[in-house]
Amino acid sequence: MSYPVQKTDPEWQTLLASKKAEPSAFLVTRYAATERPYSGRYANFWKPGHYACICCGARLFEADTKFDAGCGWPSFSQASSPEAIEERRDTTHGMIRTETVCASCGAHLGHVFDDGPQPTGLRYCMNSAALEHKP
Repeated sequence: MSYPVQKTDPEWQTLLASKKAEPSAFLVTRYAATERPYSGRYANFWKPGHYACICCGARLFEADTKFDAGCGWPSFSQASSPEAIEERRDTTHGMIRTETVCASCGAHLGHVFDDGPQPTGLRYCMNSAALEHKP
């Protein structure tokens, strides 16, 4: 898949280091790793603003759509815009899930589930390591 923002692995690593990203950010965003629940900086973070992709800065979620799903990862009820996130079928780990990636750079963000609050009914379960909070 081709995305508007593309870099080599060393370029991504340099960029993430310059942003003081969480240590797992490269593996999470570029290789679909998952941080441990309750370990990310945004798991219990509730400041106003929005959340952007740590890799390219694309606006992904508004802080007022964040909710406590009790799952250990930051959860949102909707994306900032329908174009912000691309969804893919994920059949890894013996499950069928919907993976979410940044539509601008292809960074793995997490997964979306249909057990969220109304009115969307969605729970975007994201890795903190893939996000950057903007006040």
